[in-house]
Amino acid sequence: MNNQRWLSMSFLVFFFTWGVFLPYWTGWLTIEKGLSVTAASIIMGAGMIARSLSTFLVFPYLTRKMSLIRVMRWIAFSALILALLYLPDSSYMILLVITILFSAVYPMILPAVESGASVLIKTDHIHYGKSRSFGSVGYTVALLIIGAATSIWAEQVILYIMIAGLAIATLFFMRAAPKALQLHPLQTDTVKRPVNIKSLFTTKGFAIILLLVILLQGAHASYYNFGFIFLDDLGVNGFTIGVILNVAILFEIVFFTRADKWLANVRISTMFLIAGIGSTTRWVLIFLFPYTSVFVGTQLLHAASFGVAHFAFITYISQKLPHHHIAAAQGIYAAFAMSLSTAILTFPGGYLYDISPRLAFLGMITCSVPAVIIVLLTRKKYAY
Repeated sequence: MNNQRWLSMSFLVFFFTWGVFLPYWTGWLTIEKGLSVTAASIIMGAGMIARSLSTFLVFPYLTRKMSLIRVMRWIAFSALILALLYLPDSSYMILLVITILFSAVYPMILPAVESGASVLIKTDHIHYGKSRSFGSVGYTVALLIIGAATSIWAEQVILYIMIAGLAIATLFFMRAAPKALQLHPLQTDTVKRPVNIKSLFTTKGFAIILLLVILLQGAHASYYNFGFIFLDDLGVNGFTIGVILNVAILFEIVFFTRADKWLANVRISTMFLIAGIGSTTRWVLIFLFPYTSVFVGTQLLHAASFGVAHFAFITYISQKLPHHHIAAAQGIYAAFAMSLSTAILTFPGGYLYDISPRLAFLGMITCSVPAVIIVLLTRKKYAY
C-alpha cells in the first residue's frame, strides 16, 4: 500500500467512528440512556474538556516518546477497551466518568493522523485534500449505516457500531505504515531541536490563526451536539436524519477532493473570510427558518464553515511551520479548536436549546462574526 493510499485509509477508518460519535452521541445519551438534553450536554461538555486537555498535554508527550504509528495503535486499542465500558447499564455519574475517559483517549487519533498527513506532505508530497476526502467518505458511510440501523433496531445500535468501528481502526493501524511515521522521535530532529510551545506561538501569525480556528470550529458546537436532536424534534425519522446529515459531508467530500486545486492560489486570510461568512449565514438561516428543508439547504455551507477553515489551518502549518513544530501545532489545534471551544459552547448551547432549539444555532454567530472581523483587521499586518 503506497503512502497516499495508506493516509486515505487512515482517514477513512477514523472518520467512520467520528461519524458515529460526533453527531449521535448526545442523542444516544438522551434517547437510549434517558438523560435530558441539559444533562447530556454536561456529560459531553465535560468529555470535550477532557479531550482538549489530553490533546494539548498527553498527545504531544506521546509523540516525543513514540513514533506516530505507535501512538495511533495504542490510542485506537485503548479507545476500543473504553468503549466496551458503555455496555452495562450505568448511573449518571458512571456515564460521566466513562465519557470523560473515553473523550480523553479516543479523539487523540485525529491529531495523530493529521500529524502523519503533515509529515507525509513534507516527505512524500502527498495530496492532503485527496486523502482527507476519504475521511468524509467514512463519515458519510457511518451516517447512512446509523440512519438505517436506528430505523430497524432503535438507538441502542449506535454503541455497537462504534465498537465495531474502533475494532476495525485498531486492526488497520496494526498494519504496516509509511516509514516516515515509523521513526522514533530520537531518529528525527525533535531531540536536536526540542519543541518549545513559546517559540511556536512566537511564529508570525500563529496566534491569530489559532484564534480564528478556535472561533470557527467552536461555532459548530450546536450543530454537532444538537443537530440530530433538532431534526428528531422536527419529526424526521432516523434514516432520513442520516441522509440529511450526509448532505453536509457530500459537499465536504467534493470540497476536499478539489481543494488543493481550487485554493492553490488563494490567501489563507481569504479562506478564513469564506469560512466565517459561510458559518454566519448557516446559523442565521436555521434560526430564521426552523424547517427541515432549510436545514437541508444549509448543509451545503458545511464545506465553507468547516472545510475551508480546516484546510486553511493545514495549509498554514504545512507552509509556515518547521517539521518539529507540526505535531505540537496539531495537538494545540485539536485541543483548543476541535475540543475546548466546542466544549465550552456546548454548555450555553444546551441551555439555549431548552429555551428554544433554534436559539442554540443563532448563538453560534457570537464566534463566526468576530472571526470575520479579526481577519479583516489582521490580514495586512500578518500577511497571511
